[in-house]
Amino acid sequence: MKIQLSDHFDTKRLLRFAVPSIAMMVFISIYGIVDGIFISNYVGKIPFAAVNLYLPFPMVLAAVGFMFGTGGSAITSRYLGEGRKERANESFTTVTYVLFGCGIVMAVLASLFLEKVCVWMGADAQMLPYCVRYGRINLIGLVPFMIQNLFQSYFVTAGKPKMGLFVTVLAGVTNMFLDYLLVGVLSFGVEGAAFATIFSQCVGAVIPVVYFFLPQSSNLRFRFAAPDWKMIWKTVVNGSSEFVTNISLSLVNMIYNLQLMKYAGPDGVSAYGVIMYINFIFAAVFIGFAIGTAPITGFHYGAKNRDELHSLYEKSIRIMIVMGLAMTLIAFAAAPVLSGIFVGYDEGLMKMTTHAFRIFVFAFLIMGINIFGSSFFTALGNGKISAIISFFRTFVFQIICVYLFPYFWGMEGIWFAIIGSEGMSVFLTMYALNRNRSFYGY
Repeated sequence: MKIQLSDHFDTKRLLRFAVPSIAMMVFISIYGIVDGIFISNYVGKIPFAAVNLYLPFPMVLAAVGFMFGTGGSAITSRYLGEGRKERANESFTTVTYVLFGCGIVMAVLASLFLEKVCVWMGADAQMLPYCVRYGRINLIGLVPFMIQNLFQSYFVTAGKPKMGLFVTVLAGVTNMFLDYLLVGVLSFGVEGAAFATIFSQCVGAVIPVVYFFLPQSSNLRFRFAAPDWKMIWKTVVNGSSEFVTNISLSLVNMIYNLQLMKYAGPDGVSAYGVIMYINFIFAAVFIGFAIGTAPITGFHYGAKNRDELHSLYEKSIRIMIVMGLAMTLIAFAAAPVLSGIFVGYDEGLMKMTTHAFRIFVFAFLIMGINIFGSSFFTALGNGKISAIISFFRTFVFQIICVYLFPYFWGMEGIWFAIIGSEGMSVFLTMYALNRNRSFYGY
């Protein structure tokens, strides 16, 4: 039976609606790590460390796509909740073509300064050539990558989460096949992995654009109108938390890499890279749930349905707690297997990675609450609180911990830093949620 945004959502229905978004985010994470698996196993640990050192840079740029997607879809879903469908279509269209223009400018500028940025991020003489070779090609796909990120949110708002999942799976399969062909069979090295990625991103961007141009049964279609810069500004402000999150995560990853180069050299960067790849999969469950439920929250807030809003909030917090416990147990048990997929060829590196990841996994216990809390305020149209939670969680608390903990515990302190930052964040998140309950009625 088809689920509508206007429905009443019990726990089962809420999970059913969110599952396509969860699956989509998990699959994106899985196909995102395929480059790492093939580079590590077929090209070597120095190129693998180099690519991991470079990757925070395009993620900083791609954060604009997440910002427009989450901020714009929250506004669009609110228009739908108010019964203003034509206005929803116009806002959706405007956000898409403004993002396209921004992406082109950013890709050109990034290519011009690529080598200097890689040096600044800590690339040594061994790693720099691989960073630049991979990055030159990877940046060609920046615009489709940003567009793909945009439509992850809009497919849910359009009431077509399964279509979003289909596009993601198709893009992922394309990436996996081309990684196998270009890196595993034809031995094109880091260049092959970069080409595999940009081809898959083009698949993930072009199909949604064509879909929303053609007649179809979703809530949204492209409807060109004069640019509404006031609405674009609201989109930017409302999506600022996701922008802050992605920017902060990328900058923090750079700082982690700099600290690890200091304490452990390229092996430390490789171990951290493996942990981040695996973390993407587990955190994607939380992110997918947040993306999947945000349009429901936005719709019922726009419709002034406070009872349903309260029900959604209570159920979501419980789901995040249960998911966090389950994923912590699974990740701890699977740590040796997951590490071995990436670095099983190097016994010392695998031992370091497994040990570090088994410390890291305890962050999953509370990570979901923090991710959901930030997304929840975005869906309510309060980008300010959402951005504060995201900024402190992904940047301020992380910076404090990654510099302070090693001072007391050396290398071990770097691995414990994520637990410390998530622990600090959960107090901030719950304070913000409890303080604003009466105002929003959840």
